[in-house]
Amino acid sequence: MELYIEVLGTVVGLIYLWQEYNASIYLWITSIIMPAIYLYIYYNAGLYADFGINVYYLIIALYGWLAWRYNFTIRGKAGNNKELTISHIKGHTAIKLTMIFLVSWGIIWFILKLFTNSNVPISDSFTTALGIVGMYMLARKYIEQWWVWLIADLACSILYVYKELYFTAVLYFIYAIITIFGYRKWKQLMTNYANDI
Repeated sequence: MELYIEVLGTVVGLIYLWQEYNASIYLWITSIIMPAIYLYIYYNAGLYADFGINVYYLIIALYGWLAWRYNFTIRGKAGNNKELTISHIKGHTAIKLTMIFLVSWGIIWFILKLFTNSNVPISDSFTTALGIVGMYMLARKYIEQWWVWLIADLACSILYVYKELYFTAVLYFIYAIITIFGYRKWKQLMTNYANDI
């Protein structure tokens, strides 16, 4: 049964990846389905930080939809009610997100070390902290989110092989390869948008 659920999660993950590659707003709908599947998988595998991040993914899926569709900001005020466009991250935002990553990594590692039986607290907390930052960057349509996902996906792929989640490891390895093409695609979409103005 668990193998079938993992295969289903892999298929939904590939659909999500295709939608992200094409900058389709519908990836946020898939972002509700996929975490629901992986909550079950990660809990059973003892990947508690990955379990927790999927709760975050469910919540940020709503924010991502609003941000992409209405240029909704984290403060709750809609920008200009126009669809959000792909952009580069600004320096001060990158610094803030780096700090959020480091603090999240430390806090999650501490929680896993003290309160769970996780045998991979450093790597589980590392990939989870990257996921927190990466999903926010995706929700804001920062093109650099692809590089965050490249690191996270490679680390996850190794972690999941170690945890014997082979289908999920393959999925994340495919994600890692696609990040390079995704970056190029989004760069092209940025250029096309700039030329349309």
